[in-house]
Amino acid sequence: MAIIGGKSIKELEGVVISDKNDKTRTVLVKTVKLHSLYKKRYVVSKKYYVHDEENVSKEGDTVIIREGKMYSKNKRWMLIKVL
Repeated sequence: MAIIGGKSIKELEGVVISDKNDKTRTVLVKTVKLHSLYKKRYVVSKKYYVHDEENVSKEGDTVIIREGKMYSKNKRWMLIKVL
């Protein structure tokens, strides 16, 4: 999490799985969770729609995304950096 202006802002790292739309990327973020009873680790994956103003990321790139303003119904994340 990044702290900007006193607010904690979520930042995630994921892989671009689709770059077919203009200025929109689909990013797959995988997180490892721990089961509360059995203490087994398991992977949870989630897709996010990300705003990419300059269309700099391509499919397969690892990127950092940050939660921001609403761009559309499902798009509320912005691209910060391509790793």
